[in-house]
Amino acid sequence: MPPISSITEPGAQMGTWHSSAFPRTHLLKEDEIEVIVSISDGLSTVSEKVRILVTDANDESPEFINTPYIVQVPENSPSGSSIFKIEAVDRDTGSGGSITYFLQNIHANKFTIDRHSGVLRIKSGVTLDYEKSRTHFVVAVAKDGGGKLRGDNKVFSATTTVTVNVEDVQDTPPMFIGTPYYGYVYEDTLAGSEVLTVVALDGDRGKPNSIHYCIVNGSEGSFEISNTTGAISVIKSPNQLKKEVYELRVQASEVSPEGDISAYAFATVTIRVVDLNNHPPTFHGESGPQNRFELTMYEHPPEGEILRGLKITVNDSDQGANAKFNLRLVGPGGIFRVVPQTVLNEAQVTIIVENSAAIDYEKYKVLTFKLLAIEVNTPEKFSSTADVAIRLLDTNDNVPKFSSDYYIARIPENSPGGSNVVAVTATDPDSGLWGEVKYSIYGTGADLFLIHPSTEDTDGKYSLAEVFITVLDVNDHSPEFNENIQEKTMIIGSPVKIEAIDQDAEEPNNIVDYSIMQADPANVFDIDQSTGEIKLKSYIRSLDIIHNITKNKDCIWSLVVQAKDRGSPSFSTTAVLKIDITEETLHKGPMAAFLMQTKDNPMKALGVLAGVMGIMVLITIMISTAMFWRNKRSNKIMPVRRIIKKRQTQQSRTVRMEWLKFKRPSNAAEKFVVEDDAKSLQNENSNNNVQAAPVPPAAPLPPPPPALAASGNTAVWRVPTVSGSLTPKFINKQLKKRGHNSAHNALVSELKMKFEKRNAAMGEPHI
Repeated sequence: MPPISSITEPGAQMGTWHSSAFPRTHLLKEDEIEVIVSISDGLSTVSEKVRILVTDANDESPEFINTPYIVQVPENSPSGSSIFKIEAVDRDTGSGGSITYFLQNIHANKFTIDRHSGVLRIKSGVTLDYEKSRTHFVVAVAKDGGGKLRGDNKVFSATTTVTVNVEDVQDTPPMFIGTPYYGYVYEDTLAGSEVLTVVALDGDRGKPNSIHYCIVNGSEGSFEISNTTGAISVIKSPNQLKKEVYELRVQASEVSPEGDISAYAFATVTIRVVDLNNHPPTFHGESGPQNRFELTMYEHPPEGEILRGLKITVNDSDQGANAKFNLRLVGPGGIFRVVPQTVLNEAQVTIIVENSAAIDYEKYKVLTFKLLAIEVNTPEKFSSTADVAIRLLDTNDNVPKFSSDYYIARIPENSPGGSNVVAVTATDPDSGLWGEVKYSIYGTGADLFLIHPSTEDTDGKYSLAEVFITVLDVNDHSPEFNENIQEKTMIIGSPVKIEAIDQDAEEPNNIVDYSIMQADPANVFDIDQSTGEIKLKSYIRSLDIIHNITKNKDCIWSLVVQAKDRGSPSFSTTAVLKIDITEETLHKGPMAAFLMQTKDNPMKALGVLAGVMGIMVLITIMISTAMFWRNKRSNKIMPVRRIIKKRQTQQSRTVRMEWLKFKRPSNAAEKFVVEDDAKSLQNENSNNNVQAAPVPPAAPLPPPPPALAASGNTAVWRVPTVSGSLTPKFINKQLKKRGHNSAHNALVSELKMKFEKRNAAMGEPHI
């Protein structure tokens, strides 16, 4: 028996055996091979027969047989049923030759495959539908079990496509094409004319059956249909058609080759009878066609209210577009509106209030409109109109109105009761009792007047007008002096003034003119007609001239002064004025002027002095307190003030009173100016006789006293006199009799004593 060896197929790297008798590229296709092996050394040859066993490798792919795969499947095949079997082979042995099957896109497929047998089935719960999908393409995969190839584990597969054609079966009823169906029959259409054609097809498109047509109902004997073509015709004249619209129910049935009806379907056909446009719109009332409508109503109805008293209907006997028309009101705009605004065939006309304020009886007794209906989409544009007349009834909707918003009247203040002042007029445009007016007055001063009430507005509506009544001033007051006998002191060169008040309210009744009626002696005084200032004649400049005129050493004159107003008629009054004439003293300065002003009123002087002393005491306390606290902080005793004594010089006996001066005047006239109290210069009676007067200066604080030179002679105090006018109501006779010089000396002495006490308290040297 020859020796045995085993090898694998070429390229398997197992049991490779080399021999010149066995080419390496030879493909082994047998399970065992017998070969003769010879060995020679050049001299002799040895030969041996060898048997080789061949083992399989996975070097083959599966292959489908009997391809291509085309399957015909009826659409009514049940789900889960087998429809086809595919088969693939692999020439490898062992696991490399075993095959399993599966489908690609398993979730999108309607089919499944048995992985071992290759049987193709319809998925469970899935049915086929020829009308939805006639062909399905299924991709199947065959895969071997794998094996070694050149040392690596290899798996081979192959794919094929299975075409599944769905066969149609008679399971779908017929379907109408082009629904819905509409047809029109016109007035001039002839009987027997075709109106429209319906079309139906068998739902089973693979093997369709023929279709049979018939009208089930709705024809009412007016229409017919062809059994085979579906053409519908009118069999009556249009004027014989009783309806405007016909709804036909048409049936389409499938007829099998054997003549049996297998399925059917229905469709509705709408046929409209169209009339020619030969009728215009027409308005109708309750009793038939009507072209005028009337209504009576109250003015100012609520906006949005419907005029229910108007029963109006409008229609057009034509059909379709020929019966479509618009409605509108022609007349005063914005008062009413009409609905509907567009009508098809027929409608009830409604008129609604849009502007209540414009429906006014006082403006319109009758509102007239035209109701217009006009076709929209027809070339003829047929139209018609109807008159609408609305008679208005009055309501009390107006308030009385005066002829003017205000009235101005003037009446003399002394008019007797019952005098006519002014006539006011008010009107109310409402009719009847609503237009009657009642008058009444109220307001400031209304209790002084009466008004005739006339008639009354029944519902109490009212209007207001302002009446301005000006009371005219009448000259019914005469000027009045505050005293019938007055006493004045006149300094030569300065005037005195008198004043009379006239209680009348307006000029010229309250303007007073002054004059001197009587004087003894005469030709001594002049009086300003407007201001009442009295002064000496210009030639009288001293008391000596006065003494030459009269022997009266007291220099007291009595004048009769008249105050007369400028009214018509004019009134006047007189007063006796006693004037004491004095001469200006040689003393100058503020103190002298002050003493002259207060010689008739000593309490005023005392009050001023008390105020000055109070201020000085307050200043002293403040200075002392400040010095005390300063010394207390420094713990040192400091002198209050350094005293420097100067050599005294001889001075004149006239003591200088410069500390009484407020400023150095530029001339003698500016040393002191007498200014009356501002209040006394105002016109207390407001009679427009206001005289301009300078504003009084504020009282200055007294400066510190000067150091006066001591003299052996008695100091003579000189206080300058001042010009001014004093008008006291009560004159103290005793003060007057004491004389000018005595009062002056007493006041100066008292002032001197006060300042000496002050200087002693402050540690200053005495004067």
